[in-house]
Amino acid sequence: MSTAWYFAYGSNMATATLRGRRGIEFHQAVPARASGWRLVFDKPPLIAIGESFANILPDPQAEVLGVLYEIAATDLAHIDLTEGVLVGNYRRIAIPVMPLTDANGPVAAYTLTCDRCDPALRPSRRYLELLIAGAIEHRLPEDYVARLRTVPTCAESPEAAELRAVIEQFLRRA
Repeated sequence: MSTAWYFAYGSNMATATLRGRRGIEFHQAVPARASGWRLVFDKPPLIAIGESFANILPDPQAEVLGVLYEIAATDLAHIDLTEGVLVGNYRRIAIPVMPLTDANGPVAAYTLTCDRCDPALRPSRRYLELLIAGAIEHRLPEDYVARLRTVPTCAESPEAAELRAVIEQFLRRA
């Protein structure tokens, strides 16, 4: 079975999201950094619900921390499906990612980014807590977790909660 590296910087950092919600099993999970990228919370959902999601944008002066997962190469298509890559929600790209615990050099990994943005939107507290949980679970540095805790949030709207329930049903069937 061939494998691929997938770099998660959003809610997929949490095993409960990647394995539990998306059904992706992984061979290993390694804390990592992607230099030349900046984490932002400006990605609008496909259906307007008043909140945003994580995104990364090129920035030569920045770096994003996250989790580098080794997954079955065939699971990349499932990530694309559940993240809406096929409908323009995100696009999959390959980037070099450096494991925090390994000085052997960068790993070529796939990740997601989005060109659509709305800087006026904020992530929900529920969504941001998923990122924080994933960062803690995979032992990302405390200062990074502290920075995540300072991200301004919005309350989850009733529309978002209702849509999330529908999406959860879909993901269980996908």
